[in-house]
Amino acid sequence: MKSKRLISTAVLSLVMVFSGVSFSSAAEMEKAPKDSAQKETFRVLIKGSQAERAQAKKDVGVHHDFNGQGFTVDVSAEEYEKLVKSGDVEVKKVPEFKIAATNQLKATSSPTTRVPWGIKAIYNNSSLTSTSGGSGIKVAVLDTGVLKTHKDLSSNVEQCKDFTTGSTYVNNSCADRNGHGTHVAGTVLGNGGGGTGVYGVAPQAKLWAYKVLSDSGSGYSDDIAAAIRHAADQATSTGSKLILSMSLGSSANDSLISSAVTYAQGKGVLIIAAAGNSGSSANTIGYPGALANVVAVAALENVQANGTYRVANYSSRGNPNTDGDYVIGVKDIEVSAPGSAVESTWYTGGYNTISGTSMATPHVSGLAAKIWASNTGYSASQVRTVLQNRAKANDILGGTGAAAGDDYASGFGFPRVQ
Repeated sequence: MKSKRLISTAVLSLVMVFSGVSFSSAAEMEKAPKDSAQKETFRVLIKGSQAERAQAKKDVGVHHDFNGQGFTVDVSAEEYEKLVKSGDVEVKKVPEFKIAATNQLKATSSPTTRVPWGIKAIYNNSSLTSTSGGSGIKVAVLDTGVLKTHKDLSSNVEQCKDFTTGSTYVNNSCADRNGHGTHVAGTVLGNGGGGTGVYGVAPQAKLWAYKVLSDSGSGYSDDIAAAIRHAADQATSTGSKLILSMSLGSSANDSLISSAVTYAQGKGVLIIAAAGNSGSSANTIGYPGALANVVAVAALENVQANGTYRVANYSSRGNPNTDGDYVIGVKDIEVSAPGSAVESTWYTGGYNTISGTSMATPHVSGLAAKIWASNTGYSASQVRTVLQNRAKANDILGGTGAAAGDDYASGFGFPRVQ
């Protein structure tokens, strides 16, 4: 191969909102002023023939190998220039985006309620005091890591791996110094901490905590793709029923991630991802949620104490031209779930209340685990159909002119336990 073409690839930025403040989309971040300090190294994707890749690996090493899609590695500016000038391989920079977080969090040592409002809403029970379900189901949370010693999570953690290091992954390492991943995990399967913590949707499910985002909440697409493939292989080798929960996204599609999602789907994995926080305009849904083989989740807010819900303004929208067709395609919201002012576990060992489609996603992942545990003969696609049917029964109108039952803001609606 003699191409010297340099192509930027998409990477994943965390999709969440802290205290009602929406973070910038990946597209907006690209426009932001760049730090004047030059990074010593950066991530690249290298493509070429088998022989060309083998030589490049000898020269610069390898981080993740995607075989025919190429391999990734961190290189210095000098190494990068040499690779480009050689003309023997195609080199693509893999840029890193970071969340624009504001420090407005008020974490607490004890939860304000044992069963957060979103859990009560998805159970359709305002007097709920505990939850159950999910036994035998694995949920892989791809995020900033998880505090695996948190009292509400420790007995659920089955795998803990870090994909952000210099090797393929580091086993028994998934430290969360951001909080986001721990928060997401708690909503999926928090077990109440012996009666003093918070409950998630499916407290009997097992957690595979995969760290794919840095402590600042940024991530490279290759780390995420590698984790998706690894999780799918783990599910196959152990005969596990697996749900992938990804509260992350980018405005642009990424070939490594889309290929990994297809690979996981082929292994019988159910993939659920956040729609994104890019606001109320149409066609703002992020990837991988925008992929047709991923369940994209929009965020709901609780308007009144009596259980009136609506799609949050920050929640990304899908394609309005497909309203009412009851078919999930590219850039379609599939379902909605509680996402605003959600309380859950935190990386300090305490609890925190934050908002975003990141928070809506684990509600649906937990519900899927409950459904699958009660119907062990189901395939992933059958569980997905159940989610859609339950959503249709609890439709949430997403905005003016939205089609009842399938609209571009709320999808099919709000799936629930009952």
